[in-house]
Amino acid sequence: MTVTTLTSVTTGTSTYRDSGLEFATDFLIGSATAAYQIEGAVDADGRGPSIWDTFSATPGKIVNGDTGEIADDHYHRLESDLDLMASLGLEAYRFSVAWPRIQPLGSGEPNQAGLDFYSRLVDGLLARGIRPMVTLYHWDLPQALEDAGGWTSRETAYRFAEYAAIVGAALGDRVDCWTTLNEPWCSAYLGYGSGAHAPGRTDSLAALQSVHHLQLGHGLALQALRQTVTTDAEYSVTLNFHVLRGDDASSPEAKRRIDALANRAFTGPMLRGEYPADLLEDTAAITDWSFVLPGDLETIHQPIDFLGVNYYSTATVRMWDGTSTRQNADGHKDVGGSPWPGSGHVEFLTQAGPYTSMGWNIAPDGLEELLLSLSEQFPRLPLMITENGAAFDDVLEQGAVHDLDRLDYLRRHFTAAHRAIAQGVDLRGYLVWSLLDNFEWGYGYSKRFGIVHVDYDTQERVVKDSGLWLKTLIAGRRLPD
Repeated sequence: MTVTTLTSVTTGTSTYRDSGLEFATDFLIGSATAAYQIEGAVDADGRGPSIWDTFSATPGKIVNGDTGEIADDHYHRLESDLDLMASLGLEAYRFSVAWPRIQPLGSGEPNQAGLDFYSRLVDGLLARGIRPMVTLYHWDLPQALEDAGGWTSRETAYRFAEYAAIVGAALGDRVDCWTTLNEPWCSAYLGYGSGAHAPGRTDSLAALQSVHHLQLGHGLALQALRQTVTTDAEYSVTLNFHVLRGDDASSPEAKRRIDALANRAFTGPMLRGEYPADLLEDTAAITDWSFVLPGDLETIHQPIDFLGVNYYSTATVRMWDGTSTRQNADGHKDVGGSPWPGSGHVEFLTQAGPYTSMGWNIAPDGLEELLLSLSEQFPRLPLMITENGAAFDDVLEQGAVHDLDRLDYLRRHFTAAHRAIAQGVDLRGYLVWSLLDNFEWGYGYSKRFGIVHVDYDTQERVVKDSGLWLKTLIAGRRLPD
């Protein structure tokens, strides 16, 4: 199978710094966060430990030994953070529910205090005219489930469905937008393959088992939500797509292999009801995929109302010659394991800048290309950008953050989204990552993605220039110059 690559036919500046672009009034613009990255209060009101609590408490796993124990203290600062969102004019807020706050051990009766917190959050959003968009899983698996096998075990998928039913019953009378999983690629390959994310395993078989059981959980959770949610809701899943480039004659094969692992391993089962044949062949030395049981693919292949798209950068690949030093610039923290089971002979090349402080290249054309490709592959499926943003080394000076690099990044990527819409892509909205500076997983507090600056000592919030720019965009429906 070849990887679809499309070229824009829309005229505009080559730098994606177009002016005067207008967005329809029904194009949803907002921001997003994740529970473990902002909430803190890890042992408050009955919350149980998650794999990220365990991982971040393990020496050497997180930059500077940081943990999410306090983070942005959002759990205790809910009302003021809601007022902050309202002051920015956000039309939507995508947040995740912390599974261990709802079921401390990953199963059993719900923790009412945890449900009450998210109920207050939903009510607060609705009272301020902000659409709540709930993500059930953004990586914080209850540690008790990991102790029983984690996502390598199909039992975790059934526990996830039970958890989905609990949250659906509690919030489903008010929430009309639900996402099952955020970036299962990261959960499976970084958590169980490379070791860069919790739980920190480095096992190719475990990674592929997790790919499947996460998706089984997705399908089961959709069934559970549809049985418990009483609003006329929309259902989705969010995937982080790898937009692939090449630089020599071996690159088409490298792109095919990585596309299979990174993209089609998820769109195949979820959107087509099948695993790609080339993926199974590429990984045959690792597993025969016998953990895929009869009926699983039918369960996974549930209808969704839109596909969540997370995009940050591109990747350039080719086949490694086996003798030179293998380049591994895949944009992910390298701790020794591999997030590419069966394709360790593919190398990821250093790309041309400019870069964000994560070392990721800035390529708005990649977002346009991705949206066009997905629209071509799945023409009847609406899309939504559920994450896009950038980390830069922001400086707070005299009560302000003039983050012109991030502002420019957002302007160029909103331009890419506008060009995709102009070419017929059914793109329903754009959620900027992230609302607040926060705990950036393995990088701790060393990277800042927020449109709002957070002083981690005082918890003071300061809206950055990029946040003010977004406020102007939302208010006027027009791309500010």
